[in-house]
Amino acid sequence: MTERPLPVLVGPTAAGKSGVAIALADARGLAIISADSRQVYRGFDIGTAKPTAADRARIPHYGLDVLPATQRYSAHTWATDAERWMLTATAAGTAPVIVGGTGFYVRALVAPMNASPVLDPGPRAALEAWMRTLDAAEIARWCRRLDPARAHLGRTQHQRAVETALLAGVRLSEALRPPTKTDKATEPSAGAGAMVRPVRYLVVDPGPSLAERIRARVQAMVDAGWFAEVEQLMRTIPPDAPAWNASGYGTIRAALEGTVTREAAIERVVIETRQYAKRQRTWNRHQLDQSLVTLLDPTTPDAVSRALAWWDAGDETRA
Repeated sequence: MTERPLPVLVGPTAAGKSGVAIALADARGLAIISADSRQVYRGFDIGTAKPTAADRARIPHYGLDVLPATQRYSAHTWATDAERWMLTATAAGTAPVIVGGTGFYVRALVAPMNASPVLDPGPRAALEAWMRTLDAAEIARWCRRLDPARAHLGRTQHQRAVETALLAGVRLSEALRPPTKTDKATEPSAGAGAMVRPVRYLVVDPGPSLAERIRARVQAMVDAGWFAEVEQLMRTIPPDAPAWNASGYGTIRAALEGTVTREAAIERVVIETRQYAKRQRTWNRHQLDQSLVTLLDPTTPDAVSRALAWWDAGDETRA
């Protein structure tokens, strides 16, 4: 019997991944492994669209609230944890499905990946303090110069690339590249992500309606108390904590600090989120093997039945 391909459900932010995943998990008794670099942080709930308490009580979820806001978390570490979560879910009799929009997490689990270089905390803190004085465009220019392969990504990835190039003397894009067959990292001892595994993707994307879905979701987050959540977090979480890099949180914080109006902040978050979704779509088009992809528009009447058919088809791949 061959290994069942790993089921991975991905898509841009606000596409409707969670709704599809919940319906799938309900119908087939599954566990959800979150592949979301924002939802790993405790306390950052509304703005990261974490599953509701009711959904989490009904369906096993892994990968949520893993870390305090001040701790860094790499894709390599997530992949290691995800391997353990999948074993735990399977042992409990619930098949796991990977769900999320963080492409680096998915790749770290699916394809070979080396660990990112460990940086000296002292020089890194000094470099971070300097980069906080720069705007996003300037950090992007540094990234294009030092590690152009990561220039298409967002500010957080740009900053990490600059830090690695300056402090470790290597390009992060090269350090994280999938090793070749002759590389030692392809051996089982290399850790999570070191062995290539069969995989199949369900890409959830509503098409042109995504832009307005993003606006509606941002407004829903605001209505649910996002500003109050950020205000509470500001009392205990230092401003340089990695969790603040979650999309929108810095902008909401700026509004609470009085450097931008509430209305302008909301509009800026909408724009930032749309830009992030665009990068996610680009990743899904160019980084996923399209022969392994099934596309799903979650707004169609038969979306859930098509998702179930995708899941059930995984059993047919076993010899």
